[in-house]
Amino acid sequence: MKRSSGPRKTTDLSKSVHQQLSMYALAAGAAGVSALALAQPAEARIIYTPAHKSLPHGYSYLDLNHDGINDFRFRLVVTGGSDGLLASGFANLLTVEPVGKGNKTWFSMTGSLECAYPVKQGSKIGPLARFGGGQHYMFLATIAGTMCRWNQRPTRAYLGLKFLIKGKVHYGWARFVTNSSAGTARLTGYAYETIPGKAIIAGATKGPDEVSLEGANATLTAPTHQPPSLGVLATGSRGLSIWRRKESALQGN
Repeated sequence: MKRSSGPRKTTDLSKSVHQQLSMYALAAGAAGVSALALAQPAEARIIYTPAHKSLPHGYSYLDLNHDGINDFRFRLVVTGGSDGLLASGFANLLTVEPVGKGNKTWFSMTGSLECAYPVKQGSKIGPLARFGGGQHYMFLATIAGTMCRWNQRPTRAYLGLKFLIKGKVHYGWARFVTNSSAGTARLTGYAYETIPGKAIIAGATKGPDEVSLEGANATLTAPTHQPPSLGVLATGSRGLSIWRRKESALQGN
């Protein structure tokens, strides 16, 4: 068979075919961009850590964001008998105070006493809350009754927390179950908002993006080189520090 030696003819695509190809290219490009966007890691907004640990007598510390720096200190003192109350004077007390400069807790006044405010679940913890940087009582049990508002048996509420990460304000919460009569307090979880200045809802463990440290449950240990009254909560299986003793924080006490 003889092949034609003349120039080849070029076939023009119709306008409709051009339009279809263009639409296909646009659609394919959009799909690729969408897939790429979905593949990008999302920034976590709420970091939640479950905990089911009783506070020891004496001092204990909370490192809210697991950066190795203690953020808040708790002091539990129990001087009563089996019923938790003495015949005179105070019996049981629990206080919270910030460790780092700029850290604060949500508080309210009971007479002249500054008390940590028991935040209800679902309340917003943010710039409009009343924060203070001093020592605040969660409960102070006396023979006459219990001052501050963590006074029911038991009380389940949230501490509103304000603390600094690299100089920027963040908000968080710590959930407790307390019994002022028995002089007990149990930490059941805590969380913080990673976006500076953004409020957090008390009890919220999820947001548009969430990191839940389910493997970071704390275990209670007692230090061997410090007085037994100073309790320490150490890390779980992931090696994240939930409670740390900070030597410098004890100096001057």
